[in-house]
Amino acid sequence: MEIKTLSQSALDIIDQYIHFKAGPAICSVPYFNNKITKTRIALRVHVGKGSPDDIREELESIVLKEKIDPRSFTDELLKKTLLSNGLGIECSGFCYHILEAESIKRGYGTISKKIKFVNCHGFIGQIKCSVRPVQNCDVETFANDENSRIISLKEILPGDIITLTSTNETSDLNHILIIKEVHYENSIPKIIIYSHSIAYPEDGLYNTGVRNGTIEINNISLPITTAKWVEDNKETDKNPLFIRAEKSKTEARRLNWF
Repeated sequence: MEIKTLSQSALDIIDQYIHFKAGPAICSVPYFNNKITKTRIALRVHVGKGSPDDIREELESIVLKEKIDPRSFTDELLKKTLLSNGLGIECSGFCYHILEAESIKRGYGTISKKIKFVNCHGFIGQIKCSVRPVQNCDVETFANDENSRIISLKEILPGDIITLTSTNETSDLNHILIIKEVHYENSIPKIIIYSHSIAYPEDGLYNTGVRNGTIEINNISLPITTAKWVEDNKETDKNPLFIRAEKSKTEARRLNWF
């Protein structure tokens, strides 16, 4: 079986989100969405758009300010500290940083120089968005034809994205996954491994955040929602992501400059 993956620099960023470290503690970076707090004109780390380095630097500031000994962190306490200080990552911010690393590694440069800010209108709006690119790249931006194109399952590669955009059944539940690894048999994709950041209702307060899952393809000619989706040992109809994908407009897409 042939296996293709993202570049090592992109994989390293995913690993830093999943195995975020402080002192002796490790946890996945929790999910955070600024739509809940509606903070305006804030640093990206405070609106769910921070890189692992952004989150680490902000945590270090909090540790100094509150006189916390990092050596006292347990895995659980680290996650609680991140959450209580609004430090986390939402799905499009997570994908932005992974795709940024991948775009640079492939020689295409930064996303901010390529992306079309479809929700920023007029000359001034475009300037503002170019200054704050991560904050202004949401799922709709990545899923817009100005920025990405629909691809078939047989074309799927690491670095492609899967977008779930709202329908009448899933109002305001847009979501995005990034494909980190693909397993092929005779050049045909069989297993997709994806990464994303999400908060499921059953996660409670402390189990949200960045995680991986798999999509096992049985028939390359059928829609991706006919495949077997597995995450956290939950398969297909017991998998909340798959349930959302079935109700959403779910597409495999590739950035137009990839």
